Amino acid sequence: MCAIIQRGVGAVNVQVVAVGKIKEKFVDLGLKEYSKRMNRYGRFQVVEVKEESFNEPLSEKEIEQILGREGDRILAAIKPRSFVFALDRVGESWSSETLATKFQGLAISGTSQLVFVIGGSLGLDQRVIDRADVALSFSAFTFPHQLMRLILYEQIYRAFTIVAGERYHK
Repeated sequence: MCAIIQRGVGAVNVQVVAVGKIKEKFVDLGLKEYSKRMNRYGRFQVVEVKEESFNEPLSEKEIEQILGREGDRILAAIKPRSFVFALDRVGESWSSETLATKFQGLAISGTSQLVFVIGGSLGLDQRVIDRADVALSFSAFTFPHQLMRLILYEQIYRAFTIVAGERYHK
């Protein structure tokens, strides 16, 4: 984040932990474009954890077991002192400016590792939500988790440009 680095505070490292792999080429192209753009602001990393395969219908117990296994993999990918944002439909709704302000505040306070977590098609295990510092909702709508990843990348990039005082954000 250029503005933060110029003030001598240091860069923020952003990690996205996502369940599953990207299968759609158009989504992959968008992710690569935003990843390339974000590299100039600091370290941006993606960790894809294995998505459980299943056949529907599922019982509540089966859902709980699947979320638990995915949750174990997500939690293992999060470093202990990271500030964690869990994407969850019932989380807080923020503006792009609020996210940028949070980035800046965390960097100034010495938090250098931010982690955004995107669950699989069944959502997130409660332990992951409990581990999160903030549960964020991007909308009351349900999005495919691959598309949500693209939306998240764009918002992270937008927050970087807001902090840097660049023209991208309108």
